[in-house]
Amino acid sequence: MKKNLVKYLVGKFLRFDKEQPFIFISALLAFLGITLGVMVLLIAMALMNGFDNEFKKKLTIMNYPLTVLPRFYGAVNQDLLIDLETKFPYLKFSPYVQSAVISKGGTQLEGGYIFGVNFEDEAGVNEVMRQAIEGKQFKKFDVIIGKTLKEEFMLTHHDKLIYIFTNVEPGGLSVTPKIKRFRVQSSFDSGLSAYDKAYHYTSLQALQTILHIPSDVYDGIHIYTKNPREDIVKIQEQLPRSVGIKGWWQDNVNFFAALEMEKSSLFIVLMLIILIAAINIISSLLMTVMNRRAEIALLLSLGATTMEIKKIFLYLGIIIGLAGIAAGVFLGLSGIWALSTFDIINLPKDVYPTSTLPLDLDLLDFVMIVCGAFFIVILSAYYPAKKASEVDILTVLRNE
Repeated sequence: MKKNLVKYLVGKFLRFDKEQPFIFISALLAFLGITLGVMVLLIAMALMNGFDNEFKKKLTIMNYPLTVLPRFYGAVNQDLLIDLETKFPYLKFSPYVQSAVISKGGTQLEGGYIFGVNFEDEAGVNEVMRQAIEGKQFKKFDVIIGKTLKEEFMLTHHDKLIYIFTNVEPGGLSVTPKIKRFRVQSSFDSGLSAYDKAYHYTSLQALQTILHIPSDVYDGIHIYTKNPREDIVKIQEQLPRSVGIKGWWQDNVNFFAALEMEKSSLFIVLMLIILIAAINIISSLLMTVMNRRAEIALLLSLGATTMEIKKIFLYLGIIIGLAGIAAGVFLGLSGIWALSTFDIINLPKDVYPTSTLPLDLDLLDFVMIVCGAFFIVILSAYYPAKKASEVDILTVLRNE
């Protein structure tokens, strides 16, 4: 009977009271506030994760998962490459030579880097380059440029592009920079205009010839692996002291730390929406307690325990909060589905790594949002429930 009493009174107090409409309106505002807070949090976290993953994917491709580099006194050569290929047959390797250059198209100049690579090896470690290389035949002094640079210089395939190298050669009483014309054979689109404008790829033999580098010596080796953070430790153990290795994330530590801090800050700020909404739960329940003081005192005098009174108002707050959380989850997931399915928002591709809105809701974020909102609801409902259980029977019945 006592359980039925608690359920009956919870249902009664949840109904609209014509004599005290502000109590119901306050509870409704609390419900709507929690719904809005949970919905916005879910969509915001999905957006942050989506952009984070897109940037990581793009940076992984153009920065390569792992790169073997010489130290101050070391060298990366063909013997090292063969040794690594023998010890790690499940990985893909692409040796390269690079140089800083200035590309010249008409009267326009753009600084960047040109990489000399074996195109077949490069196709195995770089998905973007694989698409640019596929179906093409390359000669020694052919070059692959980014889509952004191609459009800026208004180039077409087989056009000539002049490169001014930073290396200089003596000429009489002065030194002159090395200048070489390459034929544009293909173009790539990484999704990041900075890379499309600054990166150029030609044959390994061409760059070794221009820079007077022996054919068995490289500036580094790009490595493709699906588990770079694990493989970097294994490879490091096999490398001589004269050679080092770095992961793509090591060049972008500050960038991703800033993204993580922004995500955490956004989570805290948006959680305040739920906290503010929870204040409405407190005020709504306190008004209910004040309005029902006589009924509470009567129930206590008839044998109801303080724990039962506390449960009534605790359940009231939990029901309002859980309803808001459930509605927020439904609307949030619906919003994520709609934004990811339909082309509602278009992003400028020259600014962001994707032209469509990336959304990826992490399970951990989802659990943290729901649990955090529920924890706030419990705290908000506890104080009014405690005050209801502390009603002085004699004082209230005497005054009423």
